[in-house]
Amino acid sequence: MHNILLIEDDLDMQTLIGDYLQNYEFHVDSFDKPNDALSHLEKNRDLYSVVVLDLMLPQMDGFDVCKKIRSMSNVPIIISSARGEMSDKILGFDLGADDYLAKPYEPRELVLRINSILRRNTSQSKIVGDFEINESSHEIKIDGLLLDLTKIEYDILHLFLKNIAKPLSRESIANAVAGIEYNSKDRAIDMHISNLRHKLGDDPKDPRYIKSVWGIGYKFIG
Repeated sequence: MHNILLIEDDLDMQTLIGDYLQNYEFHVDSFDKPNDALSHLEKNRDLYSVVVLDLMLPQMDGFDVCKKIRSMSNVPIIISSARGEMSDKILGFDLGADDYLAKPYEPRELVLRINSILRRNTSQSKIVGDFEINESSHEIKIDGLLLDLTKIEYDILHLFLKNIAKPLSRESIANAVAGIEYNSKDRAIDMHISNLRHKLGDDPKDPRYIKSVWGIGYKFIG
């Protein structure tokens, strides 16, 4: 079952969309306040397959919400809005939306758009900034060039790319990556990070991608 995050302040529309998607075996978490939705998404970055986002929201404009979502996650975004002007659609796509549905529309069309995105994401690699991730082949490219990574280096970089701008402790990295010796995990992680930086062409004194966070560990900023 795929999880859908719905951000919609019209509670009648929220119920309509949520109930309809659940009929097609989607699990839907609904929010009417964007700040609550963003906080929830930040804590559950890998939980959702698609975000369905209204634009006319309290607290902040939906375009700002779209921008904040894209800054923390590569999750596909479908804008669902009564604002159907071409300029709105262009801005939505420029900010990282994957699709745009102008209200009113038949809920069945939303299901078709979601399924189209899910098929596309299943068959294609994921793009995160300068990186292209192929999880089935355990390969990562940077600017189109395949990185020559060990399994542990791949796992660490993959972990970073799923947690952009989030500080990760050495302990959390060790717990997430198999093959790192427990007794010397801090030293081993630092060694793997050093090797990874070298392969990325990243200067630890002026990092483009991997930044050391004093007292914690590392943060991926690319």
